[in-house]
Amino acid sequence: MASILMAASEGLPFVKTGGLADVIGSLPAALSEMGHEVKVVLPLYKKIAEKNFQDLTYCTSFNIGMNYKDVPVTIYSQTIGKVAYFFVQHQGYFERDALYGYQDDGERFAFFQKAVIEMLNRLNYWPNIVHCHDWQTGMIPCMVRETRSGDPRYQRIKFVYTIHNLLFQGNFGPEMVDSCLSLPWYLFDNGNIRFDGGVSFMKSGILYSDKVTTVSPTYAQEILTPQFGEHMEAILNMRKYDLWGIVNGIDTSLWNPNTDPTIPFNYNKVTLAKGKTEDKLALQRELGLNQDPNVMLVGVVGRLTYQKGFYLMMEKVQQLAEAPIQLAILGTGEDAIQNSFRNMENNNKGKVCFYQGYNEDLAHRIYAGSDLFLMPSLFEPCGLSQLCSLRYGTLPLVRETGGLKDTVNPYNEYDKSGNGFSFTNYSSDELMATMYNAIDVYYNRPEDWKTLVRNALNTDVSWENSAKVYSQLYGQLV
Repeated sequence: MASILMAASEGLPFVKTGGLADVIGSLPAALSEMGHEVKVVLPLYKKIAEKNFQDLTYCTSFNIGMNYKDVPVTIYSQTIGKVAYFFVQHQGYFERDALYGYQDDGERFAFFQKAVIEMLNRLNYWPNIVHCHDWQTGMIPCMVRETRSGDPRYQRIKFVYTIHNLLFQGNFGPEMVDSCLSLPWYLFDNGNIRFDGGVSFMKSGILYSDKVTTVSPTYAQEILTPQFGEHMEAILNMRKYDLWGIVNGIDTSLWNPNTDPTIPFNYNKVTLAKGKTEDKLALQRELGLNQDPNVMLVGVVGRLTYQKGFYLMMEKVQQLAEAPIQLAILGTGEDAIQNSFRNMENNNKGKVCFYQGYNEDLAHRIYAGSDLFLMPSLFEPCGLSQLCSLRYGTLPLVRETGGLKDTVNPYNEYDKSGNGFSFTNYSSDELMATMYNAIDVYYNRPEDWKTLVRNALNTDVSWENSAKVYSQLYGQLV
């Protein structure tokens, strides 16, 4: 069994902006159950400090060089279950209102990565594997290989680098090389860390790690192509024999319709029909939709961005409004999408509700109370929402891309197989054709619908199988 340090920029149960936090909240625990020793290191953000500081234990303090001066670092820790969490404290860099989106993000996360590297030395903690996640930790393998080459303790460490979303690459100006990363300029000149005229944290992670993973088998293949490669396809093809696609899971104790405290009526496979009907009626009341247990209720939960395919819905607002369905939409994002959904609600009161913002408890109630869950993504590295909807017996309607293709099997009217509905091309016409097919099955083939719901509930969306694949990957390195 391996000793593993996971380095990430966010993670549950402490802080979350996206799916990365769910992975960091669930995968370490699943690996620990298999016998691995897993620790996690995160920045000590303002949200964590305000909520958890009294539970943290002081570990060590030291200075690291940033912008040609010494900057102080303090490391704290907390253990939850079998997983130990380290936190890198610097109030100026991390105790801000948001996690990302600042002009100095490159400097902030260069500091974080340098602190993680030195933390190993100060704590005399030498894991077999450092598993880095997304651009915010992509420079760690490079900095260890290039600046600690004379220290055998560091050189024994193996690196795994996981791409959660290739769109966000951590690309910054070349001045970072010396001032923030303390790397020799020849690494920029020879192209090792250079990308598009600047420094790329993600490119460095891809090139310097022993293994590269991403969050579904289909996405691992897609990113080798110009269509999905975000201009990094050539770099990824250099590492394609070390590239693994491992689908994410979800925390099935947190997402469990039988015990979920945020939904009005709990249910299991036996009590599903009554439970989902009651949850639907409660959701309709909460959102101001017309009370009707028999209408198909379609749920949407997610970031309202072009990546998630909502422009397809915008093209078909009239058809969606005229279809025999109700829509419950929860999310926040681009103004154009928000305005479209707000107008859609205003013109279809009682039939459409748009809740602008994010509300975790309401998300649970939408998964539980909906019949169909809509996720027509342009691209989707893995996706967690479709896994949550399957867990609640709500059939996902998705576009066949990335993790959506790997986890949703389309309805087959002949052998009654499948756990949802899907369409292939990024086309609003195909979206609506698939929607009309789902509507037809819901109203006219209720026995088929029940079979699909049963298939959804029987789909394994846990971390167990994925953790076994990660364990195999670590085994190849240790």
